[in-house]
Amino acid sequence: MPKPTPIETPTNVLIIGPGGREHALGWKLKQSSKVKKVFFAPGNGGTAQIGQNVPLNCDTVSTKLVDEINYFCRDHKVGMIVIGPEDPLAGGLADRLAKPGRHVFGPTKDGARLEADKAYAKDLMRACRIPTADAKTFKNHEQAVAYVENRETPVVVKASGLAKGKGAIVTKNTEEALDALRRCMVDKEFGEAGETVVVEERLVGQEVSILALVDGRNIFVLDPSQDHKQQGEGDTGPNTGGMGVYCPTPLIDDKMMATIEREVLVPTVDALRRDGIDFKGVLYAGLMLTAGGPKVLEYNTRFGDPETQTLMMRMKGDLYDVLAACCEGRLDEADLTFTNTTCVCVCMCSGGYPGPYEKGKTITGIEVAEEDQDVKVFHAGTKLEKNGDLVTAGGRVLNVCAFGKTLKEARDKANAACDKINFDGAFFRRDIGFRVM
Repeated sequence: MPKPTPIETPTNVLIIGPGGREHALGWKLKQSSKVKKVFFAPGNGGTAQIGQNVPLNCDTVSTKLVDEINYFCRDHKVGMIVIGPEDPLAGGLADRLAKPGRHVFGPTKDGARLEADKAYAKDLMRACRIPTADAKTFKNHEQAVAYVENRETPVVVKASGLAKGKGAIVTKNTEEALDALRRCMVDKEFGEAGETVVVEERLVGQEVSILALVDGRNIFVLDPSQDHKQQGEGDTGPNTGGMGVYCPTPLIDDKMMATIEREVLVPTVDALRRDGIDFKGVLYAGLMLTAGGPKVLEYNTRFGDPETQTLMMRMKGDLYDVLAACCEGRLDEADLTFTNTTCVCVCMCSGGYPGPYEKGKTITGIEVAEEDQDVKVFHAGTKLEKNGDLVTAGGRVLNVCAFGKTLKEARDKANAACDKINFDGAFFRRDIGFRVM
């Protein structure tokens, strides 16, 4: 990629992605004096209210898409592009959009492979002795079945490729593990992502999310959070893209964070550099805090969703400055701090999610919920109709965030805000943060 140079400001920013993460990033960037206008491709009903949505489908990286984005950025004087989702990063969109006079925040295709290929990530961790679960990779269903049948302890079956956060199947016994293998490798439930599977030991402990900004050499670790993946309260039901999160989590103290940085983050960035990868963007380590110390469950190479929403709520300072410093390799100069409050994000979902669900349900009550100055609602799966009505357009519909002096206070405020919002079939978890309360 071309060596980045400082961009003349104020400038326009294009955020790629449709969800709550992108709404939160745009909301924070819009507060910067160095940002004139924020564009979203494709955006949602909420982003349309703070910037301009651009009708571009960025799920599949093609020459046509790259040309369209380049033309748009030229015509609208866009100085920074922020890529939110994993699919376009894995497809190499950051590589193909990089040009002199423009910052692209997000790793190259080689860097994004750390998330897009779990088998590759496991090999990297083994080579660097980064603590992680024991695992084996399979491309043959019969061989995977034989391995599982000969194990005495529970396993996690993971689609090696990208599966929208739903490709990790935690099993309790051999029967469930064999069913997971069938879903991935025979039924093709996750498409090409499940053609290769990683079967790993099931770790026991609390799960946490550690996100760090990386500029190729420097690392800045953001406040730790704890996501809640399963659909039902008490961590029951199927996996989802995330039902809620709180930040910061008391599970990580300064000593533990120093261990994670020393044993996980720094070795990972060093390994990427040895492979010739100049990683710039977000390195997200999903960790299990086991009796033997923190172990990596998986990597993501972009801002987490919904972790980003709580981070943007708590972040002090100018997000544009921080992202520009990251792109320019001077992250050590960035001024980045967080409030000492707790933020809880509760995801309001469409009935049936993560399975089939209906769209087009009218949403009301957001303005009432936001009358509390400690509450902010980010849109995830919404759409503005031509008549001005806001309707549902996805499984995760809204991310309702609230501040509090304590975790309980923040959660109570977020739940109360959710109670003021209505759409047919809406549901959410009321127990975000229950594991530490």
